[in-house]
Amino acid sequence: MISYPSQFVLNLLRSKGFESYLVGGCVRDLLLNRTPKDFDVITTAELKEVRKQFRRSARAEVVGRRFPVCLVHIKGSVVEVTSFETGARTSKGKEQSLYTLLPKCSNKKDLFRCKNSLRRDFTINSLFYDPFANKIYDYTCGMADLRSLKLETVIPAKLSFKEDPGRILRGFRITARLGLSISTETEAAIWTYSSLVKSLDKNKIMIELNYMLSYGAGEPSLRLLWKFKLLEFLLPVHAAYLDEQAIKEDAQASNMLMKLFFHLDNLVACDRPCDCTLWIGLLAFHLALVDDPQDALVVWAFASVLYHGEWESGVKFAKEHAKTSVNFVPEIRTSSIYKSDEEIAKAVTKLASLVMHSIPALVEHNSLLQSMSRYPSFPRSGMVFVPRKAGKLASAIFKMLASDVQLYKSERRKNSKINYGMLGMGHLSETGFVLGKIILETMNSGIVVDGEDSEAGQCQLKTEGTEEIGQSQLSDLVNHQLAAMNDEGQLLSIPNSESRQGKNKKRKLVENIAVADKKMVSGNHELFEKHEYKENKEEHQKLVKLSQKANLSSTKDSLPENKINNRKWLTNDRKKITSANQSSLDQARHVKTEEHSTCPPSQSTLSENHQVIANNYNIDLDAKTTNESDSKKKRSHLSLVEIFKVKESQKPHKNKLSKPQLPVSSSDE
Repeated sequence: MISYPSQFVLNLLRSKGFESYLVGGCVRDLLLNRTPKDFDVITTAELKEVRKQFRRSARAEVVGRRFPVCLVHIKGSVVEVTSFETGARTSKGKEQSLYTLLPKCSNKKDLFRCKNSLRRDFTINSLFYDPFANKIYDYTCGMADLRSLKLETVIPAKLSFKEDPGRILRGFRITARLGLSISTETEAAIWTYSSLVKSLDKNKIMIELNYMLSYGAGEPSLRLLWKFKLLEFLLPVHAAYLDEQAIKEDAQASNMLMKLFFHLDNLVACDRPCDCTLWIGLLAFHLALVDDPQDALVVWAFASVLYHGEWESGVKFAKEHAKTSVNFVPEIRTSSIYKSDEEIAKAVTKLASLVMHSIPALVEHNSLLQSMSRYPSFPRSGMVFVPRKAGKLASAIFKMLASDVQLYKSERRKNSKINYGMLGMGHLSETGFVLGKIILETMNSGIVVDGEDSEAGQCQLKTEGTEEIGQSQLSDLVNHQLAAMNDEGQLLSIPNSESRQGKNKKRKLVENIAVADKKMVSGNHELFEKHEYKENKEEHQKLVKLSQKANLSSTKDSLPENKINNRKWLTNDRKKITSANQSSLDQARHVKTEEHSTCPPSQSTLSENHQVIANNYNIDLDAKTTNESDSKKKRSHLSLVEIFKVKESQKPHKNKLSKPQLPVSSSDE
């Protein structure tokens, strides 16, 4: 998984007698079986010597004043090389605090590596990997934090963020991408020093935000920025929208902004990123809809034309899918199916113009303040960090639609496979195609079927050459290293539904029990009735026939000439009916006895059984009741739990609890 340019740099430095290692996020990603965004090399050679060594074989240049690095250009890739000898310039006070954290180092090489690791941001980014010895060097418990998927700073969090506020944004990006939990100390420090992010250089903010939104972690990154109140001065209009949506009861279902970035994340990743023009276009598109809500048919047509690359195919596709209702409030209005093509074209042209006029709110201070007038009670931020050049490129995507959409013709080749090389370079036709696909998938996810939102893919817009990125697993190297590091031989494991500790475990158990109870309330009694009916179907049919005969015989009873014979016949049939009824009742009781546990005869027995079940789930439940209604509730709950346990025992053993999603920003305690 190590790229050829990185291997070339490592091998050349080693052949010249210098120590060389992979360091930082690339080591973390390799251990998680993920493709690294880039590769960083650290060496014992000075940067001038590094530049000299690559003068003939590649282009190398030293950049940066505070944190100097040597950029080695090989076959279109860039490898960053740093030196142990040229660490960051730190004050005496900080150097003093670093020395207090140093463990006992056996040799000079250990001391170099250890001191360098203490200058890094997070423990999971402080690992060194020697590819020649296949060995990991860990001086900050980074392997343990990687195993537990926890974000922890190397030095105390407050000191770390005060030194470099950019680490807050970097921490959000890593947390969102890997699904980490943020430690209590780190989270507290983020709340304390988040305002320092405003002091960062605008170019650095743009770089960090682009890493968040262009590499497959856009939606969780936006949620983290919003949670910690950083979005309100980075993207204030969209933060105000999220605050407004959070007040509504159906905010989770109708949050179109998050759905747009969710579908963007499904298409891009670290090894196939997009250019910033794509997410700038998405933000501007959403802003236009919030300012001026559109007919659903118009939005379908707008996205479909971008996706299909021409007007006729696009409007045909839009008309077919606009018959369904889409639940996005306030962005989407009810669709008007009977509009003519000319009317649709006029509305799509208007929407494209609105999107173009929304881009200045992302790149110009005055336009941003004007857009914020929609939210008078929301604090106004003058933060604008998106370059004007990027805004102009994003605007060019919609220029043709805004002039004459019926003449729109994309230069892109007609196929459903995304060209990630062109997408990463910001090619307009490829970016427009992907933007149209994202909007169509978002509209499709908001379709209402029988009063509920549908997340199933109805549009069938699957892109060739893309695959679902599942949850990463640690490689064998991690297990080997942890086994060597742990004297007791106990390996830490990735948190899951069986092994999570503390409050998270209790909360998940409570939630699973609640879900099971709800499902059984609506389903178990019906299943039992069907089972009982199936077992006694023949007896029921017999009873129906016998009762019909009995009714007929009662009519014949009124005839004097057949009175005696009918009385004998009726007596015999009544005996058969009684016997059949008793047999059916016994059989039904037998089935109920198997599926239900014996009902508790008294409140004291109920309390004891209820407490036993509660203890089995490590949940403290109050066994005492104060009124009759509470008693009924507990009796119902006990019955359902017992039915659930009996039914589960009759099924073949599978995983007891489904694996939950890893927390994004919950506390580690």
